[in-house]
Amino acid sequence: MKYSILFVALLTVLGLSACDKPTVVTVPATPAAVPGPAGPQGATGTQGETGTQGATGTQGETGTQGATGSPGYEGAKGDTGKTGETGTQGDTGKTGGDTIVVVPAPAEQR
Repeated sequence: MKYSILFVALLTVLGLSACDKPTVVTVPATPAAVPGPAGPQGATGTQGETGTQGATGTQGETGTQGATGSPGYEGAKGDTGKTGETGTQGDTGKTGGDTIVVVPAPAEQR
């Protein structure tokens, strides 16, 4: 049995090596196209239609006015002060005696 397995394996290897192998074909790369000069400009397209205008929104309600505050209280007023006492009257002045005024003589000019 040893020889029969060896014989079958050898026969399989020879049978597979006799098969035709496909040939690899290398395709040359196509050269890149070089762009030429630009052509004339094409015609202008038609203008699109104008869209419809949207609806106007509803106006909001006006808010309520706030309450007016109450006025403040008037503060207490102070008492009027007392009138001061009248001072004592001074004595009448005395007449003076004779007053002599001495005027110095003008200095001589040289």
